[in-house]
Amino acid sequence: MIVRRATAALLSALAIFLAAEIGSAHAAPRAAPTGPAAQSQELQAPDAAPTTNVDVTQTSGQLSTEVGGISIVALFMRADIIVQAVFVLLVLASLWSWTIIINKWLALGTLKRRADKFEKVFWSGLSLDELYGQFAQKADHPLAAVFVSALREWRRAFEGGAPRETTLPGVKTRIEKAMSVTILREMDGVERQLGVLATIGSTAPFLGLFGTVWGIMNSFSAIAARHDTTLAVVAPGIAQALFATAMGLFAAIPAVIFYNRFVNESARYNNRLNGFADEFSAILSRQLDEKAAR
Repeated sequence: MIVRRATAALLSALAIFLAAEIGSAHAAPRAAPTGPAAQSQELQAPDAAPTTNVDVTQTSGQLSTEVGGISIVALFMRADIIVQAVFVLLVLASLWSWTIIINKWLALGTLKRRADKFEKVFWSGLSLDELYGQFAQKADHPLAAVFVSALREWRRAFEGGAPRETTLPGVKTRIEKAMSVTILREMDGVERQLGVLATIGSTAPFLGLFGTVWGIMNSFSAIAARHDTTLAVVAPGIAQALFATAMGLFAAIPAVIFYNRFVNESARYNNRLNGFADEFSAILSRQLDEKAAR
């Protein structure tokens, strides 16, 4: 209770003090005249404060023109030669990455469709010789190439007649090796140019950061040369610096996103090839055992 009363008293005193200060602030700045002339002197109206009419529409138009005048082309033309080189490199990197992204997207989609079609034909009940005759001359996708390489090695094993039982392990090993080498060669083609996306995704931000640092250095140099820190002196260099950073991110972000996606798609396709190779190896091994038993 004592604390509350003391607090209330303190607040009341503070309010009285503030009211007194506000009243004194609104008082007349000049002393009132005294003496007999003060009673007969007429009061004059205070001088009106000077006013200035501001054309708001004109001002806003000027501001919008200045803001709208900053374009990508203007930033590039006003930039230093080093910053311009950074811009050009980042634009080329972005175009290159998007070309790879589109081509790789279409290529992976085509590989999936052809693999589905091949597996449908493979499990349709046709004999291995019929399938080999159909795909030997047009193994235009990795799954068909694995099948052709395995069956080619199989046919070589029977060129001198049915293999003996002692040679069966060697034949099976050669078939598996042929499919493994084919998978490695085909996956090298599937994963081609993914390293370019990884390089662009990792280096483009640093290249943009270099342009940013160079633009800020130009801003400080302009300040030192003109002895002026106004926005008109600092803004061009800062705008160029920020634009270089934006260009670096613009080139790097899509490259990183699609690189990760394509790596996952390639890994799944690789697992699909290995699964087919294991299954087909089991089929050929079974047939070899049956022929050796006869």
